[in-house]
This record gives sequence, C-alpha cells and structure tokens, in this order.
Amino acid sequence: MRVIAFIVAVLATGGPAAAQSWKEYAYPDYAFAVSFPANPKIETTTYPAADGRAVPAHVYSVTRDGSVFKMTVVELPDSASEESAVIDHAITTLSQGGEIKLNIPARVSRVFGRQLSVVEANGSRSSVALFYHDSRLYQIEGKSLPPGNATADAIRFQQSLMFTDSSNGPAGDRGPGQRQRRERDGPRGADTRGSAPARDLGSEGVETLRN
Repeated sequence: MRVIAFIVAVLATGGPAAAQSWKEYAYPDYAFAVSFPANPKIETTTYPAADGRAVPAHVYSVTRDGSVFKMTVVELPDSASEESAVIDHAITTLSQGGEIKLNIPARVSRVFGRQLSVVEANGSRSSVALFYHDSRLYQIEGKSLPPGNATADAIRFQQSLMFTDSSNGPAGDRGPGQRQRRERDGPRGADTRGSAPARDLGSEGVETLRN
C-alpha cells in the first residue's frame, strides 16, 4: 500500500524530477519551515491589520509553472489581539474578489487555525491555511493559475508548513505524519535571518501528501 501511495503521489506532482526539486527551508527566527520548488524570493512589506494599521510582514514566494507559492508571516505585536478576530479578518481579505469554497478547522501539531479553498473570478484556485501563533499571523497559500490549474502542487505546498518551536511537541515531532495534520473536528475555528535550505525532500516529500 505504501508503494501504491507513493506512485500515485509522484504522478500527481509531475514525476520524480518534480519531486526531487522540492526542498525544505527553515526560518528559525520566525519558528517555521516550509517546502518550495525553488529558492524563494524574500520581501519585507506591510499587512493591513483588522484595526486599519499597517503592520510588518515577511513574504516568501516562488512563481513557477503556472503556480504561485507564498508564505506570509505578519507581526502582530499586541498580545491582546484575539485569535478569532485575526483569522476572521484574514479570511475576509482573502475572499475579496473570490469565493471561498471550503472553510474548515486545521491543525499543525499543537497550533490550530483554518484551511480554505478559494476560487477567484479569473479561475485561479488557492489552497490556503491560516494560523495565529505567538503574536503572528501565518498565512500559507498555494495558488494555481489558469489554464493549467496545477492544484496538486498548490496543495502540496500548503500542507508542507511546520512550526519549529515548542508548539511542535516533544522532540519536534518532525516525522512525515506530523508534517501537517488537518483535523475537521479541531477545537478552534526581505529578511533572510536564520533562513537555510534544510534538505532535498525527494521521495519523502512526495510521501507526505498522503498524511
């Protein structure tokens, strides 16, 4: 069964060459790791918070083969910020100019958030996950552009997110099964510091798609 699952995942992501090109990048200063198909472009920008303020944000992105892979980390220094308000505002922003087709609970180890599927007016499809953790909004988005709509890679990217601080459990819980587990019954709705390509995922990266 593991062999069959591996073959199906390889076919879905474009074969062994595509699998070998993905690498995991770790950003310890922001306590996360994520997989990209190429070295990401890193930008420092601002994000419109729920109260109208422009707050600092760090964007890591790759555009390749009709897909956009983007990880955004937003600094929300006010410890009084409510998780639900932060997530709801992010969902509202994402829904502008598009339609949310899926909105369910999500979990990465001990951090809870939301998983979305968004279809835009131009036919683009996005697989998104949102998390509020340690006074930051983490927004990971894999977007498939028309006409190809390579949704397998978009989903693969969205599911590659890991938190690398103590929220990830004892000893990091970095096994394939803990890379990202989505739960439908969860309880709750240019900066290069510390960045480093960790390793080539190879077949392990493909195999995590089935978890």
